[in-house]
Amino acid sequence: MKDKSPIANFKVGITHFLLSIFLFACAAPAPAPTPLPFAPFILPTRDPNAATPTPFLPSEADTPVPTFTASLIPSATSTITATPTVTLTPLPSSPTADTSAPTSSPPTNSSRPNYILHVTLDFANKTLSADQTIRYYNQTGSTLADLVLSVQPNLYTNAFTLNSISQDGAALTSYSLSGQRLAVTLNQSLAPGAATTISLNFNLKIPAKSASDVFGYDFNQINLVDWYPFVVPHRGGWILHDPMPWGEHLVYDASDVELNIKTDPGVTFAVGASPESNGEWTRYRMYGTRTLAVSASDEFIVAETMAGNVAIRSYYFSGFKSGGEDMVIYAGKAIETFSAQFAPYPHQTIAIVQTDMDDGMEYDGLVFLSTDFYSQYNGTARSNLTTIGVHEIAHQWWYSLVGSDHALEPWLDEALATYSERIFYENNYPSNISWWWQFRVNYFKPTGYVDGSIYDYASFRAYTNAVYFRGALFLDDMRELMGYGNFSKFIQTYATRYSHGHATSTDFFALARETVAVNYNGLISQYFAGSY
Repeated sequence: MKDKSPIANFKVGITHFLLSIFLFACAAPAPAPTPLPFAPFILPTRDPNAATPTPFLPSEADTPVPTFTASLIPSATSTITATPTVTLTPLPSSPTADTSAPTSSPPTNSSRPNYILHVTLDFANKTLSADQTIRYYNQTGSTLADLVLSVQPNLYTNAFTLNSISQDGAALTSYSLSGQRLAVTLNQSLAPGAATTISLNFNLKIPAKSASDVFGYDFNQINLVDWYPFVVPHRGGWILHDPMPWGEHLVYDASDVELNIKTDPGVTFAVGASPESNGEWTRYRMYGTRTLAVSASDEFIVAETMAGNVAIRSYYFSGFKSGGEDMVIYAGKAIETFSAQFAPYPHQTIAIVQTDMDDGMEYDGLVFLSTDFYSQYNGTARSNLTTIGVHEIAHQWWYSLVGSDHALEPWLDEALATYSERIFYENNYPSNISWWWQFRVNYFKPTGYVDGSIYDYASFRAYTNAVYFRGALFLDDMRELMGYGNFSKFIQTYATRYSHGHATSTDFFALARETVAVNYNGLISQYFAGSY
């Protein structure tokens, strides 16, 4: 049952803290969202696709919650070795959870876009040089005379330089690079079912990272996210949406990526795959991934364990041992829970990476969490570190495995990731369910329709209240309407049917009706602006 009781009064200091955070001061119900025009929003010197803040309460240490017991505190036995690596006692495997990691062998599905990169990262000078090969298969059903690629680093001033581009060994001379969009006229048109190879050489001058960004460098870390050109999806046309200051705008096809990278001695890479030796290079391979992200630092401390066959690695910095070590425990519980409840975990590893940013952000096999969450961590599951960490891990299913249009239908991944937190708590810390509803959802008194695009809300708070929190309330009511068993069957079928593909709101409700024929119309009209 959802906790509807009002939250106790916060101390005056919390009010001051709230006022210091961008758009987090509004704890009262947000006004009805005012639609914004669908227009480009491009900032010249910072990333307009900054990390979507996963909304959270300011400092859980000051949030009045019921007394909890020591049983809520995760425990781990650690052995400190000569290197800064902490090996934790392996988690017990859930008897119902299939957490088998994908094999490192090449996939049998050869029609996905394939990316091979050879990258030299000059960590000290914050630069990167890359040779990239893209094998693109035309699955559109139409003859293609052009390709459109996303080049997110080009949204930063002087960050991206394209040195050469060719098709099947012949230089491409007709192309344009403007903002995030690289449009290429092919030398030879691409027939349906045919494939072509695009080769690029490019350099990055990595920009300084602000607290609202993931991409870039700070004093001890470089984060490479959405950093290499990729072919955007084609569904009746190329899909590359305009950025907004909240919400993700990129849409990805599932792809197979091989990254070969080398850098300065002493630098550790955090990647959503395990490292392999490839001569002078370190190789990482990911299959069925939306994108491959990298974090590099010469100060990382690593805690690691296993959940089934999935390697869990937590990358954190000195002074944050408690949260850094406990995150592998929470991640293991999340992977086992979601593998049992949804589908097997889709990657070989999960990397949880501490970084200086305002919030959390997900990528395939890798999630970033704010240093603030580590510094606030109270040693229990009643914490921003746990809730947001679990939220970002849930995106490995609702974003990485099941793709959707994050700009036009963001609820399909954000509402599901938020409600997955509730599923995590009911399976691992059931006495915290009422606390979770109050701490994560009811505190914000959310309003607004769930199914708006990132362009339809007048503020960050209006967006998150509707998409994240009203979305979680909707899913809870849907679960009650369907029955818990039917909802479980539905969500497992949804994860399987749209694995490595794309789902829409129409797909979601069509499958719900296929699963159990109850009347969803009242529920839809309560939470959604559209009809499904």
